[in-house]
Amino acid sequence: MIAEYLQSALRRAHYELEDQVFFAEIPEFQGIVAYGSTLEDCRNQLLEVLEGWLIVGIRHGHSFPILEGIDINPFIEAA
Repeated sequence: MIAEYLQSALRRAHYELEDQVFFAEIPEFQGIVAYGSTLEDCRNQLLEVLEGWLIVGIRHGHSFPILEGIDINPFIEAA
């Protein structure tokens, strides 16, 4: 379920090319941004940032947005 959630979040990502550097953000996730010299590098960096954000949020008991019907909150609260 977590993998599906991460993939759903990545599908929402917005990518731009600025001065030969790729920039990505996920609008629903404040502070989730990444940079890379290629689109693939940028996407991989974005996934790493997103994973870290999720881990920190779980440790601090944060709630997460429901994406494409995927609600991870009940699973996190039960842990």
